[in-house]
Amino acid sequence: MSKIKTLIVDDEPLARRGLAVRLAEFDDIEVVTLCKSGQEAIDACQAGKIDLVFLDIQMPGMNGFEVARALSESVRALPAIVFVTAFDQFAVKAFEIHALDYILKPVDDNRLKQAVEKVHTYLKTQQDNAHKKKLASFVAGITGNNCEEILKKLATGDTLTDRRYPESLAVKEQGEIIRVPVATIQWVDAAGDYMCLHCQDGQTHILRKTMKELEQELAPQLFVRVHRSAIVNTKQISKLVTQVSGEYLLVLDNGQELKVSRSYRDKVKAALAS
Repeated sequence: MSKIKTLIVDDEPLARRGLAVRLAEFDDIEVVTLCKSGQEAIDACQAGKIDLVFLDIQMPGMNGFEVARALSESVRALPAIVFVTAFDQFAVKAFEIHALDYILKPVDDNRLKQAVEKVHTYLKTQQDNAHKKKLASFVAGITGNNCEEILKKLATGDTLTDRRYPESLAVKEQGEIIRVPVATIQWVDAAGDYMCLHCQDGQTHILRKTMKELEQELAPQLFVRVHRSAIVNTKQISKLVTQVSGEYLLVLDNGQELKVSRSYRDKVKAALAS
């Protein structure tokens, strides 16, 4: 079994060393670094994968809550966080920002053991969920089912259906019906009751459908809704830019910029991470 790579973050040297000695009694805990500041902890997490952080709340410069927030914004795989504090009133706030647990100073042996056991359960669950996500993504690529839908069906015991999405869309233009290959569509935006299909060859094809109807025809593992009136081919995305205002902007390979609405932000991030 691989060891749980752990950081101890505390501005007090005795507190750091004392907790390290306690944790040495757990065979599967490997304390890789003792950090005396929040910035040291952030640097260590960015330098390599850390599974667990014991994080002091009261520290000069950057307190534990600020460190946790910075980690959530700068580290791809957020480690489990156990807050360490001498002030019980901080406990509620710790859980509000999704800490796994908290322990009070001076650290009680039984309480530390409970926290470590909770870490074991949490990490195992995270690994199980990650495995299920990978499996569901694989199945989605084969059957055309949405990844989240597959997970829901697996959880409820429902039967998975093999849904195939069309490789081209039929578009009527000047009395003719042409086939537009789906893979060539860069993005789609709405113009009233019509959909504008912007393609790699620079042409725009007009399709009479609603956004909802078109979204159901496009494979969710390839296309993502970014706005109530826009859908984007994820393979055409160059980058996701955070603006000063806090809004997000998608930049496509051809330089086209598209605004990402707040309600679709998490969905777009998930699509880019997969």
